Amino acid sequence: MTLAQPLLRRKLRRRGEVEAGYLESVEERFGRYPAEPLAPGGPRIWIHAVSLGETRAAGVLVAALRQRIPGMRLLLTHGTATGRAEGGVLLLPGDAQTWQPWDTAGAVGRFLAHFRPDIGVLMETEVWPNLVAGCRDAGVPLVLANARLSDKSLRGAERLGVLARPAFAALTAVWAQSDDDARRLAGLGAPVGGVFGNLKFDMTPDPVQQEAGRRWRRATGRPVVLLASSREGEEAMWIEAFRSRSAGLDDVQWLIVPRHPQRFDEVAALLEAGGLAVSRRSGWAPVGPDDAPPRADVWLGDSLGEMARYYGMADVALLGGSFAMTGGQNLIEAAACGCPVVMGPSTFNFAEASALAEAAGAAFRVADMTEAVGVATSLVADAGRLGIARGAALSFASAHRGAAARTADALCALLAKKTAR
Repeated sequence: MTLAQPLLRRKLRRRGEVEAGYLESVEERFGRYPAEPLAPGGPRIWIHAVSLGETRAAGVLVAALRQRIPGMRLLLTHGTATGRAEGGVLLLPGDAQTWQPWDTAGAVGRFLAHFRPDIGVLMETEVWPNLVAGCRDAGVPLVLANARLSDKSLRGAERLGVLARPAFAALTAVWAQSDDDARRLAGLGAPVGGVFGNLKFDMTPDPVQQEAGRRWRRATGRPVVLLASSREGEEAMWIEAFRSRSAGLDDVQWLIVPRHPQRFDEVAALLEAGGLAVSRRSGWAPVGPDDAPPRADVWLGDSLGEMARYYGMADVALLGGSFAMTGGQNLIEAAACGCPVVMGPSTFNFAEASALAEAAGAAFRVADMTEAVGVATSLVADAGRLGIARGAALSFASAHRGAAARTADALCALLAKKTAR
């Protein structure tokens, strides 16, 4: 890991050419901090949320913790620029935000000595051997919250068992999303302390954005189908499906929101090369709440922080990542917005949520993108069936809440135990 540091710096420079956020405070990644540590106050709670989705899930946990510990100091770490940008809204005066330390003993040691957290929370999957060992040696309880582990990730961890097993075993506690996640994590030696559910069910999509999206859809005057959080290759699949199925497609307004912002220009060029008229969200002049966005074959959602608006605009969403065999994306936010989902064959990253949504009638499983386009267009053409699916989506999202309270209570218990020593 130490020898790989120059490669990391080179990678950050390249990423920074597309996303400037990666060039911000680079030395923090190596445990060097010009800023002051956390301000004095209540317990110092460190939460590591690597990217955008984990940071949003961390937000509901932070809110639950602040209710229980009003004077807490939050230390928030990230691995991606989108996660760091999103995390800024969670900070209060006296809190701190920094990059996750690169996983060397030196960087981890400097990080822990500088911020001196009372407890650490890793969100979902982020288990790094030196980070876990450093916390153990420093006496910092470290938990894995909202934990998930797919069969694919389990096989990868087993291949690196000499590193993975000691790291998982050295965690203070692991709180899994599902029984299957708990079983796989326990198989690696993790101290699974409970199955608390998925924090993302406790997230509340922005109601103002949702209503703005719905009004835009009504002003458009035709159904809207969204390809949400698309991954590389899926836009090309969609273009091919669009060309192969002409019936009914002209009656639908298509909306594509790529998963990664660095691909916005690439996707726009791909769509235009396919002969499609594209209207980019970033190029829309101020559109009033009762005005329709510009007419085009495809709207391109090239903005950050507006997924609630996009799901509000959509009648149905095609689930990105599930067609490119990358394990799918989180469908819970779509369901919470009352937007049913059509998903492809690959949802191993969110296996339980996908299965539950399908069983509830909030999601529909298909074999490929062509079938997905057909199912979505037939669904929006049937008002009765679409209404039932919307209701099922909302019911599914509300039925699985409570993980934030369970996780916050367990963290408070660990803090009390540490204080009592």
